[in-house]
Amino acid sequence: MIIHRANTRGYADHGWFKSHHTFSFADYYDPLRMHFGKLRVLNDDIIEGGSGFGLHPHNNMEIISIPIAGALAHRNSHGSNDTIGINKVQVMSAGKGISHSEHNALPDKDTNFLQIWIYPRSMNIEPRYDSRYFDPAARINQFQLIVSPDGAGNSLCIHQKAYLSRIALKAKSSVDYISFHEENGAYLFMIGGEIEINNELLWQRDGAGFTDQPQISIMAKQDSDLIVIEVPMK
Repeated sequence: MIIHRANTRGYADHGWFKSHHTFSFADYYDPLRMHFGKLRVLNDDIIEGGSGFGLHPHNNMEIISIPIAGALAHRNSHGSNDTIGINKVQVMSAGKGISHSEHNALPDKDTNFLQIWIYPRSMNIEPRYDSRYFDPAARINQFQLIVSPDGAGNSLCIHQKAYLSRIALKAKSSVDYISFHEENGAYLFMIGGEIEINNELLWQRDGAGFTDQPQISIMAKQDSDLIVIEVPMK
């Protein structure tokens, strides 16, 4: 179990855009925090109202965006034009090359979202984009699968043997996360609340990585919102 406390993350402040980096990204570099298996980026981003990123390119990366507050306006070079609010998730397989823009869809309120990058299992595939709404009631005290390699349970597909699950765990409730593949690792990120795992407490924006532990027992000290990112380690 590796713990990354919220206050140890990298930080960038560009005025209209602020970001905390769990792993090395842009000007933040820590040789001990380059990635967790195939999980390369976990950024906690805030875009000021009316601002955003202009069109820019990516390739050979699975990019997942999960709004926590506000909404994102997405456009890409393959013709997608979408708005992603709370409880929606978007995935973009950059493949052999795609350009996109991400703007705050609200003129006067900040938008906060998680930006997750996962290395793909195959290089130079055809780019693709998708998004989906996920009912928040379906993740109360149970894991809601939101991303997978095969679209199981109406989840969004990515080109990797990786799984993203979200749960809203009520205070004093317990749950076990059971890996889809025993050889995978699992990275848990706290959106909010307080939980206990292996006699360790995790709070808002803390992260923890688990290897060789296909079953993880989680107990909520208070109402908690968290995501588990299960990825191949090699």
